[in-house]
Amino acid sequence: MPKPETIEQFIAMVESNEHDKAIEKFYTIDASMQENQAEPRVGRDNLVANEKNTLLNVKSLVSKCIRPYFMNGDQVVIRWYFRFEWKNGTISEIEEIAYQNWQEELIKSEKFFYDPKQFTSM
Repeated sequence: MPKPETIEQFIAMVESNEHDKAIEKFYTIDASMQENQAEPRVGRDNLVANEKNTLLNVKSLVSKCIRPYFMNGDQVVIRWYFRFEWKNGTISEIEEIAYQNWQEELIKSEKFFYDPKQFTSM
């Protein structure tokens, strides 16, 4: 079960737009991420590479936790707001729910729930 301070550190890192560094610091080596019903991506190195690849296309980014977050044992739910200004000039505003399973102080798996139509301007 993660400590509340650990979750706060994770949120602060994401809100600072250090998404790739947050994955390096707060995810297990064999962690997985899943977007809605898509196949999960597996392995921390793979997750970091995917995040860095996404960030290469971003001109500016706002990342904000919409509080409160919820914790029950090893399960944490965070509601996020993201505003992406893409290098191609388009803007995407996304709200999503992240459902995380923690293993002690690290995220073992995470599934994102969002409306994919939010990315239509990408």
